[in-house]
Amino acid sequence: MQLPSVLLENAVNAFAALPGIGKKTALRLVLHLIKQEPEEVYHFSEVIKTLRREIKTCKRCGNIADSERCSICLQPGRKQGLLCVVESIRELIAFENTQQYNGLYHVLGGSISPLDGIGPDQLNIHTLIERVQQEGIEELIFALNPTIQGDTTVYYIQKKLKDSPVKISTIARGVAFGGELEYTDEMTLARSLQNRLPLDRYISGL
Repeated sequence: MQLPSVLLENAVNAFAALPGIGKKTALRLVLHLIKQEPEEVYHFSEVIKTLRREIKTCKRCGNIADSERCSICLQPGRKQGLLCVVESIRELIAFENTQQYNGLYHVLGGSISPLDGIGPDQLNIHTLIERVQQEGIEELIFALNPTIQGDTTVYYIQKKLKDSPVKISTIARGVAFGGELEYTDEMTLARSLQNRLPLDRYISGL
């Protein structure tokens, strides 16, 4: 892509480095910013800078937060004994948008994938085990992506909790194997939570 300005080219390359943004879309975004009043562009850049500088990770569940605890963990009306385990914050947001879940979450930060060099130690599995043991968790709902990596992670954590009295279940499969929960519609996600299965029944059905 030939551009008439080095400054323009640098800005386009910066936007194009974002996931899902190609060069043409990046150019359209940059040209839009150029047309805006300088104050609006300055405000936009300050919001991004402030976000990166001040955003935190909840020390309890791994969610994005403005302080040491996220807004979900701070809600007193949440069911403290119900814990939904997700791979990333994207899935957490997807389940929250269903407005059908009133428990807590735990963000693993991914799934076990030896081929990608991701083992249990790279994930928030140890903190999950501690929460189950220390917070009196009554039910653990696995809501991981329906992939080999997701299933491997579920089996690993289940073995770690084999001596724990916690009830372990998994969301019903309303998503095709290999799909991603982030892109699943809210109705399907809500039903998968409501129709969750005990993990042993899920395993026996594989």
